[in-house]
This record gives sequence, C-alpha cells and structure tokens, in this order.
Amino acid sequence: MVRQSPSPQNVFRSRRSLWDTLIKSVSELLAQPTSLFTLLAVLIFILGYLHMRRIQFTTSMLINVALMLALTIVLHQLRLFHMPQGGSVTLGAMVPLLFLTYRYGAGVGCLAGFLYGMINLMQDAFIVHPLQVLFDYPLPYMALALAAVLPGRFYAGALLAFAGRFLCHYISGVVFFGSYAPPDTSPYLYSLVFNATYLVPEAIICLIVLRVLPVPRLLAAMDQRTPLYGAKLTQ
Repeated sequence: MVRQSPSPQNVFRSRRSLWDTLIKSVSELLAQPTSLFTLLAVLIFILGYLHMRRIQFTTSMLINVALMLALTIVLHQLRLFHMPQGGSVTLGAMVPLLFLTYRYGAGVGCLAGFLYGMINLMQDAFIVHPLQVLFDYPLPYMALALAAVLPGRFYAGALLAFAGRFLCHYISGVVFFGSYAPPDTSPYLYSLVFNATYLVPEAIICLIVLRVLPVPRLLAAMDQRTPLYGAKLTQ
C-alpha cells in the first residue's frame, strides 16, 4: 500500500492551529502580569543558583539540553492515555529530563525542567492564579531534578523525582481545582486519586525504560568533556 503524503491544506491547517494555540497561550499569560513576573522570578533564581555553583555552559551541554528538550516534546505527543482535565501517560517522556539531571546535576535539571514547563504552558495554558501556574507548569518538571539527591542510583532517584512532581500537582489540585471534585468527595482524596491515575503509570513506564537502556554508557556518551555529576560521590 502506498501512503499518500499530507495535502498542503492539511499541513496549513495544522500549522495554523499550532500558531493559534501559541497566540492564545501567550495572550492568557500576558493578561496575568503577576504570573509572568512570578515565572521570571523563578528563572532568575535558577540562573542565580547556577552562577553560585559556578556551572559553565559548554557547547556540548547546550546541545544536550536542546536535544533532550526536543525528545521530551516528541515523547509527550506519544500519549497512551490522556486525562479529561489534564495529565497524560506517555512513552517515558520524562526520561530525557532525568538524563539531564543524572548527567549534569540539579541546577541544569531545574533549568531544563523550567524550560519544558514553559513549552508546556505555551502549548496549552490554563491560568487561574499565579501560584497555580507555578505548581502546574515549571515546578513539577523542575522537581525531576530531585533525582540528583541520589547520584548513581537511577531508579531511586527517578522515584524521588516523580514523588516531587506528584506533590506539585497534588497541591495544585487541592488548592485550585478542588471544586472539580464530585459531590461529597474530599478535594484531598480527589486530587490524590486523579494525579495518581496518570503519574503512577507514567513513573512505572519511565522505570522500565531506564531498566532497558544502558544508562551509564549513554550518560558517558552524552558529554565526554564535562565530568559526570556525582562521580566522586559514587566511587
């Protein structure tokens, strides 16, 4: 069977839909200047931390961050399940962000998580409060940098990272989306069940991917000039 290439009309509609979504998300963010300043404050904090730790961004590091972010975006589109009110089970979309933390440490992991959170925000912004923006977009992915707390222990680090991400989404669900809970259902229980429904399978898939991949060799191949984060601690 010969597959037909997408028609120019379909390609145009797809690009226009993406552009319309981006404009809508930017408009919502600009309409909430407090949210914009809050995000800027988080970015300044991350950059300040990187400067304090004297982390030098090499060409290889920048290339790896860009590649891992692109891979995260692609994997996030390969959804096995999508919750009606947000949240998806993917084919291990968080693994590239974990790799950046494993390779370069918490600072670069936080920056990559923040950048991906901003990309996610631009793709589908839903803003009700400045703090909700933080707990739904950058912070959950920045929390993946918690994997750096356990250098060399990839599975335990991934579990800790997902626990941090779960906590961010759970707080947002309780504080800002408790009204979505069914009648006579506690918002605490609702947020717990809702977020566990997709984050637990997502964590399991990521652990399976980490098990299948030759993680140490891939980390070494990512950047041969920069010392592996935590190498001295794990020797």
